[in-house]
Amino acid sequence: MSTTNTFAWDGSHFKKPADAELKKKLTPIQYDVTQHEGTERPFGNEFHDSKKEGIYVDIVSGEPLFSSKDKFDSGTGWPSFFQPLVKGNIIEKKDKNVFLGGRTEVRSKYGNSHLGHVFDDGPKPTGLRYCMNSASLRFIPKDNLKAEGYGEFESLFSAK
Repeated sequence: MSTTNTFAWDGSHFKKPADAELKKKLTPIQYDVTQHEGTERPFGNEFHDSKKEGIYVDIVSGEPLFSSKDKFDSGTGWPSFFQPLVKGNIIEKKDKNVFLGGRTEVRSKYGNSHLGHVFDDGPKPTGLRYCMNSASLRFIPKDNLKAEGYGEFESLFSAK
């Protein structure tokens, strides 16, 4: 496990697509999760048990969010990470749902996409569990990072 990610990312060039464009670009579950704070089914989603190396980006904006190096099996059925790849791309806010009080919602900074929630029952070194919806994420394999414009993250997967 890595201990601290110190990457930055300039998302100032990003403009969130119009709602009509998002409805065309995203599947119904991706749209519901990212735009209406939906939740996909546990264990029946794309990334909950993925072991591939690479990074996860916001399906709406493309901003880098998490690394497979920081992913762990939380047993919940959703992809879980103990820290963000680029802390500045994550916005945390208290969940307004009275019945589910105590949760902290996680959103992307530039896309304003609902990603999931963060809890304080994760593993060391952070003790956090970022429990994300696969529907809000796009995976970029380590071998495609440079070609897709994420070359700065290749060093995460270099042999040491």
